[in-house]
Parts: sequence; structure tokens; C-alpha cells
Amino acid sequence: MPVESGNSVAARQAKQKRKSHSLSIRRTNSTEQERPAGHRDMLEGQDSRLPMPLRSNLLDLFGQIEREFENLYLENLELRREIESLNERLAGEGQTVDGGDLGKGALKTKASHSTSQLSQKLKTTYKASTSKIVSSFKATTSRAVCQLVKEYVGHRDGLWDLSVTRTQPLVLGTASADHCAMLWSIETGKCLLKYAGHAGSVNSIKFHPTEQMALTASGDQTAHIWRYMVQLPLPQPLADTSVSVLPHLRVRVPRRPPYISVCFSFSYLSASQDDDVDFSDKDEAEGEADGPSECPTVRVASTTLKSHQGVVIAADWLVGGKQVVTASWDRAANLYDVETSELVHTLTGHDQELTHCCTHPTQRLVVTSSRDTTFRLWDFRDPSIHSVNVFQGHTDTVTSAVFTVGDNVVSGSDDRTVKVWDLKNMRSPIATIRTDSAVNRISVSANQRIIALPHDNRQVRLFDMTGVRLARLPRSNRQGHRRMVCCSSWNEENQTCNLFTCGFDRQAIGWNINIPALLQEK
Repeated sequence: MPVESGNSVAARQAKQKRKSHSLSIRRTNSTEQERPAGHRDMLEGQDSRLPMPLRSNLLDLFGQIEREFENLYLENLELRREIESLNERLAGEGQTVDGGDLGKGALKTKASHSTSQLSQKLKTTYKASTSKIVSSFKATTSRAVCQLVKEYVGHRDGLWDLSVTRTQPLVLGTASADHCAMLWSIETGKCLLKYAGHAGSVNSIKFHPTEQMALTASGDQTAHIWRYMVQLPLPQPLADTSVSVLPHLRVRVPRRPPYISVCFSFSYLSASQDDDVDFSDKDEAEGEADGPSECPTVRVASTTLKSHQGVVIAADWLVGGKQVVTASWDRAANLYDVETSELVHTLTGHDQELTHCCTHPTQRLVVTSSRDTTFRLWDFRDPSIHSVNVFQGHTDTVTSAVFTVGDNVVSGSDDRTVKVWDLKNMRSPIATIRTDSAVNRISVSANQRIIALPHDNRQVRLFDMTGVRLARLPRSNRQGHRRMVCCSSWNEENQTCNLFTCGFDRQAIGWNINIPALLQEK
């Protein structure tokens, strides 16, 4: 039989001594001021290797914890007494009804009714403080009608960005990791023009406010300004396989050999083996990639902006179209003059790589977002003063920050939140939207003031400016995106397709979003 050693016996005795001592200092009926002092005297009499100031601080903290528990205990007792009194009152009301079984039934009915009223009262009490948080997570019924209208397929790699022209003719522009940008007919879904002047991934595309010029940012550390000239194709009969692209040029869409799509599918799998690929969807997407390769191609930019030392992740036109701003992974944003291609200002201050930049539609304001969890507002309205304001409200990378028509900025982040800010009060957001996935490049509808949130989890959700969820774009019956959704863009001029999204499934999608008039007025 094992025998305890001297050390184990001493340890056991010390443990029993501490246990008995801890039991001896239970809460008594002494006053709140006397009890901590008594505890302190008893504990200070014990041997300890802790320094006296540290030990005294610990005793004070333990005393505060004990007082907190005591307050909770007293509140619990008070609540129990209130519940007992309510039960007695309910029982008394039930006993006033005559009749044996009938009285029992009435008692049960009254008690159930009163209990339900009490439960409803408790729910109403706590609903005010938790509604803002819970409303972001609960699956509300859709308050908007969303319908997929058109798919734009032809890129050979994931799409980073997309935009719609601000002048006629209205076309859709997409920027892809396949080093190309494409212009599409919104109605027919056909590629009208391809720009292949970059030597790296095309990360952003924005159109000039009044002229037929496009601004693209690329991983080759440059931003290009290039001109385009397209004419929308006329509706063609189903038997006609050719579409009119330019007045002097016709493009023939060849039949797709089945082996080409199979080869492309296997090459994509070798590049990303961890992704689950639907072969039927991918074969269709890859097969249709052969058509746009025959469309007119522009390979030379009219203006090349070269001042960054890293990837140019985004670019945008300032109001008027005479200047552009670019954001780069070199932690700086540059302001250029379009006519001279000269660098006007270098906007520095971010601690990490920039992720996005956006300009105000009517004022000389620029907002840049970064991986340093902040976004900055740059004011160029006064030529002699260039002020900057820093917004700190996210806990992870700010993936994008965009202006609204009013004095608001909406920011999205990898911390799974979207915040609405007032430019007049930048200390805290006026609304916060909490989601279950990281948020990518967001966009806000100018007319309806609806925020479109593209997510890493392939979802696209719609919210209003107060944080109320309106809808989620459908993903049933093989509709919607099959991979991460990178960007969204509203189109206020086209009623058929008024929202566009793009993602890593190599396609852009046009949606029709119908918001009830009553909801718009709200």
C-alpha cells in the first residue's frame, strides 16, 4: 500500500488549512466598511511571499468583486420576492371563480394570460437596447424584389472591379486579374471593347464624367487613361450569330469546340485545387470566353501615370475630370493632372497598404481606406489648405469607403461591419451594420440611398442608410455568384439593370432591384 511522503503530507495539511481559513471568512452581517477590514486583518496574518503593496492591491480588488457579487445576490433575492408576490396574486385571482373544474380551468387560463403579458413586457423592455444588434443578424423577410437579368462572361480570371459609364452610350466596364479590362453592352451582354495595355492585374476601372475615357489601375504599378469609342449593337435575330460592334467593323462569334472548355477547366483546377468547382458552370463560362477575344482591342494608353512604388489598387476621377487620384500598396495616394500627367500631390499618412480610394460626386473631396483599420478624408476645396481627417472605427482592414450624395461616408471592413458616418460629426458612426462575413467594395445608390454589400461568402446583401436589411440577392437555381463577390456598382440610368456585381467566378451579373415606393419614402 503506498505511503505518503513527508512533502505530500505537509502539502495536504497546508491545503486543508487554507480551505478551513477560506471557510472562516464567509460573509457575515457586519457592515460593508467593517467586513473588508476584517478580511484584510485575517489575510494579512498569513505568510506570503508577495510584496505588501501588491498584496494590498489584490485584497482591494477581491473586496470590490465580493461587493459586486453581494449586490447581484441582493437583486436576485428581490426579484424572487417579486415573482412570488405575482404568483400569489395570480393564484388569488384564480380562486375567486366559483365551480370546481371550471375554476381550475379559469385559473389556468388567467395565469397563462397574465404570464404571457409579463413575458411580453419583459421582451419589450429589453428590445430597445438590443434591436440594433439583433436586426443585423436575424433573417428578415425580403423588403425588395431582386431579379437576375444578365450575366457578362468572358474574362479568364477573377474580376476585381466594375463600373458603369456616366455618359451615353451606357456600357459596363470590368477589371480583371487576367490583365484586361472589358466594355460590355448592358442589354445584350456582348463584349464591345477590350483594353490590354497593362502588364499586371487590372484592379480598378472608372469612367470620365463627361468624355469617353476610362481610368484603370493595375498591379504593374501604373494607372492608365485610355479612350474608347463604341456603339451599342442593335437587337439581332436568333439565327444571326454576328453582332455590330463599330460602324466599320463586324465581329463573328465562332462556334465553341468542346475540347477548349475542358482544357481551360483543368488548367483552372491546377491553379486552385482547394476550390470546389461545378464543372457544368465552369465549362459554360470558359467556353463563352472565346467570343470576347474577337472584339476590338486597345493596347496603348493615351496617358500613363507612373509614380508609385507598389501595386496601384484603385483610382478615381475628381469632380470635373481634370484630375485623378490613385491609391497604392506603397501606403500613399497620388493626385495627378490629367492634361500634363504631372504629380500634383502625394497623400501620405497611412501606416499600411491602401485598399481603395473614392471621390465625392460634387465636391473636391477624396477618401482613402487602408489596412491600418482607418480611412482618411482629404479636402482639396481650398487650394491653399489641404486638410485631412482620420476616421477610426474599425478593428480590421477597411476594404472601401465611399461617399453618398449627402454629407455621409459609408465604410466597409474585414471586421464584418459597415458603418455610416456623418462628415460633420466624425467621432462615431450614425449607423452600424453587422454581418457574418468580410465586406468588400461597397456601393451606395444615389437615388434610393441603398447600400450594396458584396461578401467573401458569395452573398450580396442590401441595407438602407439606417442599417435595416432590405434583401439578399438570390443564389438559388444556379443563380448568383459561385465565389467571393469583390465589388458592386449601381446604375441609376438603366431601369432594367440597376445593380451590377462581380467576383472571382470570372463573371459580372446585372440585377434588377425593385424597392417599394413606401420604403423609398421612409
